[in-house]
Amino acid sequence: MATSLFRTALKGGLHKNYLRKTLRASLNLEKILCIHTSSFLNVKGQEINMPSLSPTMTEGNIVKWLKKEGDKISAGDVLCEIQTDKAIMAFETEEEGVLAKILVPEDAKEIKVGSLIALMVAEGEDWKTVEIPEAEGVAPAASNAQEEPEESEQSTGGNTPGIELTMPSLSPTMSEGTIIKWHKQPGDKISAGDVLCDIQTDKAVMSFETEEEGTLAKILLGDDSKDVKVGDLIALMVAEGEDWNDVQVPGKKKTKSTVAKEDVQKPKVESQTSSSEPTTRHSYDGYSPAVRSLLELYAIDGSKIKGTGKQGKLLKGDVLKHVTENNLSIKPPRTVPLPGEISSPQPVTSTIVSRPTKGPSYVDIPLTGMRLTIAKRLTESKTMIPHAYATAESNIDSLLGLRKQLKLAGINVSVNDFIIKAVAIALKQCPLVNCHFVKDQVVLQQTSDISVAVATESGLITPIVTNADSKALDEISAEIKELAGRARIGKLQLHEFQGGSFTISNLGMFDISEFSAIINPPQCGILAIGSGRPIIALNGKPQTIMAATLSYDSRAISESAASDFLETLQGLLQAPASLLLTSPAAKKRASN
Repeated sequence: MATSLFRTALKGGLHKNYLRKTLRASLNLEKILCIHTSSFLNVKGQEINMPSLSPTMTEGNIVKWLKKEGDKISAGDVLCEIQTDKAIMAFETEEEGVLAKILVPEDAKEIKVGSLIALMVAEGEDWKTVEIPEAEGVAPAASNAQEEPEESEQSTGGNTPGIELTMPSLSPTMSEGTIIKWHKQPGDKISAGDVLCDIQTDKAVMSFETEEEGTLAKILLGDDSKDVKVGDLIALMVAEGEDWNDVQVPGKKKTKSTVAKEDVQKPKVESQTSSSEPTTRHSYDGYSPAVRSLLELYAIDGSKIKGTGKQGKLLKGDVLKHVTENNLSIKPPRTVPLPGEISSPQPVTSTIVSRPTKGPSYVDIPLTGMRLTIAKRLTESKTMIPHAYATAESNIDSLLGLRKQLKLAGINVSVNDFIIKAVAIALKQCPLVNCHFVKDQVVLQQTSDISVAVATESGLITPIVTNADSKALDEISAEIKELAGRARIGKLQLHEFQGGSFTISNLGMFDISEFSAIINPPQCGILAIGSGRPIIALNGKPQTIMAATLSYDSRAISESAASDFLETLQGLLQAPASLLLTSPAAKKRASN
């Protein structure tokens, strides 16, 4: 900008020495403006770290990026291929957004688990202006800090080198975990497939199985160790036959840095105007870019300059002439505090907030990793997915009567078991509702895998009843009881609660008459079941009515498809005899 002004001003007859001084000040001004823009307009990115794709993985090599900067990312997309200590595996993400910056290129070797490899932003944000974290964004030549090679603290213990066991990543979104209980003790032999300990992830309590063989030599982080980062050292083992009592405990790695003690000089703009004089700024709307730049540079009120263009329009030459005639100089820019600086002190009335000293006591309950994940996922779902709702009421007197008859015959099934079977059959008859929304596409599901919401102390989890349409009611009942029991003690495996084609949330047992639920992506529907309530029908007879509210993704499911599904479900619940039938596939499976 300043160079173009310099050439234009020479043509206008301004003195060269004067313009050189003006140009230097203008360049300094641009530097300040550039600093201001880059620090305030950048988009804060979401970090993507090197995952742990196997229990023993501590570092990996990025073989190939399958997404490039600017590509949209949906849940389940493969970002890149990573060479682990076992094989080349695909890194799938559960997040949605836009890949903004790849920080570690292809063929990068020995990337530690948990290291930052890329950044993404939410859809709709400007991915090109993503803010690079300082550790990765500062070039070594531009930094005043000189890092020396990593040094390790002196190892302790014996002389036998140990095999490191690090905190594994037991779910795609896990970044840290809590060690609940160790099942092996120092001196115990370890075989491939043995469970070393139970770990609380952001989803559930899961077992850490090892693929190594040897002897557990030392436990570095005991039971109830909280917030242990993925990749952190938690134990040591030695090969069978070696002296585990003599294991060597490696020291923690540390990086020394020497920072040059130099005062950082802030850019200044030379001005003939005293710094104590306030500079009045005017509105510069309605002018061309060249005129606007000059008016801003010299802090001139454009309305006081006579324009020589058509209909009195102000031209660049008019401004330059005004500058020359009035011997004006560049005004200093408006003072803008740099990041981390505090602007000029202003009187602030401080308000001290203290906890109450009187009244009933209170307890601070920290959120579990599962609840934090639930809050994040449901906020994203409610924000990004256009929810639509439809409610249908069913007369369940026949269903309650059939359930009573089955109980007399020694078959104990719940109303929820009937609902699961009815929903699974309705999804088969209305396949447009049995779908996922992935990569801006509707993906129809071939099986009716029903996720059932179960409340636990750590949060809500959804174990899955697979192929529920082909299972008998008592089979569904037994499977739900077994899955819910293990869910409440945190013993579900990853495949038992991740996936599913449709979700049911039932609050009828809590006497909730009606409610709406939030969709669990990438699923496109969730059914909220209320309690049965007695009413008086038009014929004067009492009936038991149950409300079912469908929350559905209006991008994938139309109003007519949602209505057909609820109508089919209503018919199945009001005539429940068909739910006792078992599909031929299920009969064949039972005979085998």
